[in-house]
Amino acid sequence: MSSSSRLPCLFSGCPLMFKSQHGRTYHVRTFHINSNVRSYPGQSQSIPESTQAPPPHGSQRIEHPHLKVTIPQQALPCDANGTFLPPGSQPTPRAHATPDDWTPFENKLQFLVADLLYRRVEMSATSIDLLMELWASSMDGFGTSSPFRSHQHMYATVDSSSLGGVTWRCLVAGFSESIPRSAPSWKRTDYEVWYRDPDEVVRTMLDNPDFDGQFDMRPYIELDKRGKRCWSNFMSANIAWNHCDDIALHHPDSSFGAMYCPLILGSDKTTVSVATGHVEYHPLYLSIGNPHNKVRCAHRNAVIPIAFLAIPKAVHASISAILRTLQPGMTSPVIRRCPDGHYRRVIFDLVAFIADYPEQVMLTGIVQGWCPRCTASPSDSGRASGPRTRNLTDELIKLLDSRALWDKYGIDDDVVPFTADFPRADIHEMMSPDLLHQVIKGGFKDHLVTWVCDYLTQTYRGQANKVLDDIDRRIAAVPSFPGLRRFPHGRRFKQWTGDDSKALMKVYLPAIVGYVPDDMVTCISAFLDTCYIARRQVIDEDALKQFDTSFSKFLQLREIFRATDFGAPSGLCSSITESRHITAVKKPWRRSSRFEALGQILSINQRLDKLTAMHSDFVSRGMLPAGHIPPSGVSTVVIIYAIYTSLELIYYTELVKNYPQTLQELAAKLDETDLPALTQRFLADQLGAGPGGALASFLRITTTVHVFHSATATFFAPSDPSGIRGMRRECIRATPSWRGKGPRHDTVFVVEDDKKPGMRGLNVARIRLFFSFTYNDVKFPCALVEWFTRVGVDHVTGMWVIRPDYIRNRRNRAVIHLDAILRAAHLIQSMINSSISLDTFRGYYVNKYIDHHAHEIVF
Repeated sequence: MSSSSRLPCLFSGCPLMFKSQHGRTYHVRTFHINSNVRSYPGQSQSIPESTQAPPPHGSQRIEHPHLKVTIPQQALPCDANGTFLPPGSQPTPRAHATPDDWTPFENKLQFLVADLLYRRVEMSATSIDLLMELWASSMDGFGTSSPFRSHQHMYATVDSSSLGGVTWRCLVAGFSESIPRSAPSWKRTDYEVWYRDPDEVVRTMLDNPDFDGQFDMRPYIELDKRGKRCWSNFMSANIAWNHCDDIALHHPDSSFGAMYCPLILGSDKTTVSVATGHVEYHPLYLSIGNPHNKVRCAHRNAVIPIAFLAIPKAVHASISAILRTLQPGMTSPVIRRCPDGHYRRVIFDLVAFIADYPEQVMLTGIVQGWCPRCTASPSDSGRASGPRTRNLTDELIKLLDSRALWDKYGIDDDVVPFTADFPRADIHEMMSPDLLHQVIKGGFKDHLVTWVCDYLTQTYRGQANKVLDDIDRRIAAVPSFPGLRRFPHGRRFKQWTGDDSKALMKVYLPAIVGYVPDDMVTCISAFLDTCYIARRQVIDEDALKQFDTSFSKFLQLREIFRATDFGAPSGLCSSITESRHITAVKKPWRRSSRFEALGQILSINQRLDKLTAMHSDFVSRGMLPAGHIPPSGVSTVVIIYAIYTSLELIYYTELVKNYPQTLQELAAKLDETDLPALTQRFLADQLGAGPGGALASFLRITTTVHVFHSATATFFAPSDPSGIRGMRRECIRATPSWRGKGPRHDTVFVVEDDKKPGMRGLNVARIRLFFSFTYNDVKFPCALVEWFTRVGVDHVTGMWVIRPDYIRNRRNRAVIHLDAILRAAHLIQSMINSSISLDTFRGYYVNKYIDHHAHEIVF
């Protein structure tokens, strides 16, 4: 190849030339800018310690024009009396205690022991007493004793803290009018409703320093560098912006300089024991919209139980009575301290309610089967219709009788929503999308999977069980992947959970190919694309168009079976309250005596809140290490199309001994005869001579070679289970023995061309070996890989198809730099006849449904 046809390095001063864009990309990522690696203030470019997200890339944030202030991106600070402070004023220090004051504990050890035993280990009272006795016995003769005398001593110490733990109170709900003796027993009974003052709960949330840096003061519009809008955290939602318009219009004087605080409620009845007589609780949760979605999804005291409700008939009256202390702050600002330590004038606003469909029916007062947000009848659910509103319902009740309201509009006029007592609150507008129950469980599991099974039963008749068994074998034979739930017996299990549905969605599509019509597979593919787009943490205008396209395709193809008002929806999914049940209800119930357990559940929750609040206070005073708290001053905004810039450093995690330390001896032990030559070509490429250059055969690698069985990739994937800043870690393995069942060699995405989108700029390789060596004092972390080659996109499943790449009947292998690896890839065999899947088949699907990050990059 002539020098004129070679590609020069794009960086000024670098003289190297390359035969292909592939080679230039490797060079740039290795020697100049590796977009996998992101340095932050005070952090070296090494093994990532932070869970911080990458900084924004040319994005723009437009703050709400009302509630106008002079400090950009903040509400105006004031003192404790509400007087605005001059710009640049520092907040009053929170703690007046000395740095060694562990009150109410005697010392650091006593707090750490209480925190460990009660909050982290959840040790029983009997076990705590035994541990303290053993501890005290071991200290005999040393002049000291155990941190606590007994579990009562430890509980009393925690209870004496003034931090956290808003007191539980009780109100009695019943029917005030005279009830005849013939009335049902539930109507003649008074019910106790335990609750916490929501104003005090919100005060505690706003004053939580743990939220600092992950807390939005005002609604905003986020634009990427292309000028297109993005929706992510709640304060980027349309409803927050629109309600601020309304506040500024009706309260222009009192709202000046105020901070907008949207209130989010959630409820869901949960059963803690079926065997002992259906023990059920109906908790009501409270959150605020200012903390970022990842904080709310990770809980971190951003979702707090404020009540345990009684029977459904009394729910609205109970909620209205519980929330009454928040009502004054909805029209006139109240003074509250915020996570950054400043006081601000705060306006409350009821904006969202997280609930599954049965709860939505009860809350909105509609007839079962009707939509809580629009007026479409159950028979016309696929057609466009007008929205339900508080004003519309009020007018219809004035004009029509109960029968007409029930039949024509699906309205139960016996129900008066609690929102009638609060300004700007509209129960229909507050209903957030329920992705878990209505989309994942309802759409996928209850409909699509059931329809497929019905189709197979009707089509194959006597052979249907054989076909279903083969589909189960396909699902069971799917290769392992970090975080993937395995189905050893296929999809035939009795009790489905939300996690089961999510896991089956990842592997279901290729398993049914060939047994159902192509249009049926394409229909399910369109539905899965719709679900994955809806669950993204950041949704931009392009994603909305993709959503509309996929959903329209699903609606069109679903006939074969017959024959963003809240920011990113994942931020208000009912999975938040579902998972909160575990820590707020189910685990405390298991720790109780099971007899009249509600009081014990309340005490346990209060102690947990106190320990969490004390831990946060000790961290803010520098008495405990910050741990998960990320460095301040770094933005969490990520632009969805800049997907390659979101990967952190990939690094080795397991140095393995007992391997030869020279390259030639290692090759002989592993029976990888071409390893030395491939490594020489790799080194020549890194030195700029090119893999086919004459220099390659003269390079001698004489330093020690280290072998690793795994590497860890850390990358920005906020739509998947991840850290509070959206950073996710996954382990990539290349080991000769995995859990005693043979070798495991994972597959990865390798970046070949940063300029091309999706799979066109990526390739897939299988890791045979992780190793490193040093040449001229430069360390080279490497991987021996086997290449696959792209075949194209399968028009039926919408998934990319690849096949193993061969040269003269041998697998095409290479040694690549670790920086060329993007993250792990998941392949599903296109024909199932063996469990040794990655060593057997000729073609594979690149599974874009394995997680949401993969769905965003594999297109």
